[in-house]
Amino acid sequence: VQLQASGGGLVQAGGSLRLSCAASGGTFSRYLMGWFRQAPGKEREFVAAIRWSTGSTYYRDAVKGRFTISRDIAKDTVYLQMNSLKPEDTAAYYCAAGTKGYSQTASLYEYWGQGTLVTVSS
Repeated sequence: VQLQASGGGLVQAGGSLRLSCAASGGTFSRYLMGWFRQAPGKEREFVAAIRWSTGSTYYRDAVKGRFTISRDIAKDTVYLQMNSLKPEDTAAYYCAAGTKGYSQTASLYEYWGQGTLVTVSS
């Protein structure tokens, strides 16, 4: 399984970005697809996840109402729409795939893409 993340950039506070994660090399119907982020000097933290088969979604409290995770089955791509961005959202964002069911624990995801950097200026 390969994951390719893209869409990061520099945006002012209050702005929006959409991250994409293109998946290949597997059958994703049994996967949970997640987004994590890691700010400098901090641990990697869960942001959002979506069950590929059902579309059920999960979010960390800090992004509820601002971020939306979705998937396009035809394109094997997962998206993270980020609105009302705040400086504290600044981080490298990683997409991940796992088969162990819903979890906010990074170590339980088997596959990872490279990070895409999101910088939110105040």
